[in-house]
Amino acid sequence: MISAFTHIARLIRAALVFAREGVFGSVDPSLVPPPGQLALKLARIIERRGPKHGPRISRALTRMGPAYLKLGQFLATRPDVVGVAIARDLESLQDRLPPFSQAEAEAAIATSLERPLKDVFASLGPPVAAASIAQVHRGEVSRDGIRKPVAVKVLRPNVSARFRRDLSDFFFVAHKAEAYSAEARRLRLIEVINTMSRSVAMEMDLRLEAAAMSEMAENTRDDPDFRVPAVDWDRTTHNVLTMEWIDGIALNDHKRLAETQVDLPDLGRKVIQSFLRHALRDGFFHADMHPGNLFLDDTGRLVAVDFGIMGRLGMKERRFLAEILLGFITRDYRRVAEVHFEAGYVPAHHSVENFAQAIRAIGEPIHNRTAEEISMARLLTLLLEVTGLFDMTTRPELILLQKTMVVVEGVARGFDPRLDIWKVADPVVREWIERNLGPIGRVQGALAGGGDLARVLMRLPDIAQRSVAVLEQLETMTREGIGLSPESIAAMGRSEGRKNRWRTVALWIIAATFIGILIAVRNL
Repeated sequence: MISAFTHIARLIRAALVFAREGVFGSVDPSLVPPPGQLALKLARIIERRGPKHGPRISRALTRMGPAYLKLGQFLATRPDVVGVAIARDLESLQDRLPPFSQAEAEAAIATSLERPLKDVFASLGPPVAAASIAQVHRGEVSRDGIRKPVAVKVLRPNVSARFRRDLSDFFFVAHKAEAYSAEARRLRLIEVINTMSRSVAMEMDLRLEAAAMSEMAENTRDDPDFRVPAVDWDRTTHNVLTMEWIDGIALNDHKRLAETQVDLPDLGRKVIQSFLRHALRDGFFHADMHPGNLFLDDTGRLVAVDFGIMGRLGMKERRFLAEILLGFITRDYRRVAEVHFEAGYVPAHHSVENFAQAIRAIGEPIHNRTAEEISMARLLTLLLEVTGLFDMTTRPELILLQKTMVVVEGVARGFDPRLDIWKVADPVVREWIERNLGPIGRVQGALAGGGDLARVLMRLPDIAQRSVAVLEQLETMTREGIGLSPESIAAMGRSEGRKNRWRTVALWIIAATFIGILIAVRNL
């Protein structure tokens, strides 16, 4: 009970911040039940004076701290949960916070590396970038008397405890919402927060980010247009990541790009092809490829940084992506529909023909436009919207892919507004299809399937033995029933009584405080 009131107190504070920043001003009162309408009127009283437009929800989330900032960024990748309009607003949410002090950073590094700072780095400059989870310093290491610049990323002090506290509040709201709302259960809010929790946990272990960099470096070591900074494993721990310093030009520095006379259309091609190559060939892609995380080095190669958010695609998802792109190019809409059914994304009780008809409604307008007007990211967005009509199960990995493609395509077309996305993507997609869906790929698939079948056959005796044990237990339960002691029955009754009393109180408190937030997120 104390824990529940603690959650409510902190969430009330969040509601006050939302009200102060004017988030509730965008809510249509007619959509809110009477108790909520009163809460909206009270919220408008304390609303900050000033312009009634702008990123209200972004300001509110930033004020609430790192966990809320990450929540906003995460929900920007889930338009199926918050709606397309709010997801687009949240895409502009900047993960920037004031840096913590140099003394705190130096103490954290020395503690984490278990050595005095002077024994690890020849120098450590002030922070050059600060985000919700960590900040980056420019340092130097001395090797054989030669100083080499490095980037040193260090976690914020006590950030793990702060995230755990706020995430517990998010779980509290998600559990209560699913208990009383069919819509919340459909959106699987608990699973949404679970996914975010896992993502944040990985971001807060910098060894995992270093491992992601190492894996992508291996995948791209022969790529002509892309590379990854080298990791200094001797100076990397849970709380500290040391890597090669990149002196290239950030892709958001348009002035320097112009001064150095970079071939901008070619740069756009590199961005698109690198992303598709990683997604299709490797099944492992950088999922935060905004211009600030991409640099152009002096050899003309792209260099990515900040590997905290990564996406993975299994072979089934990669085949799905390649075949639907090829199907739209060739106008084979039935094949696009069949791929959805073969992948198990659309339930079998739906009609392939009806689904192909819906796919045609997306594909035909494409063929009435010039190539540079066709957005691959927009195509995938429409596809995900249509599949919702056919009970397609939410696929977080595909949504993350689609959102990343929106960013990547935007970056590429920022350098060349007339960029033909399909022409640029064609060699990468065609190469993957020929390699994996052609004769060689089919032979390899058959060999892999044979190996899977052999492993299943080897496990058959164990499976049969466990099946017999389960059947014997079921037979015993059927014959003898399940017994409960009087003490167990009484305890269950007392527990259920407490739950019912608490639910009644909690429902009114939560409804009055948060119904505005939920509606704001859906209608902002």
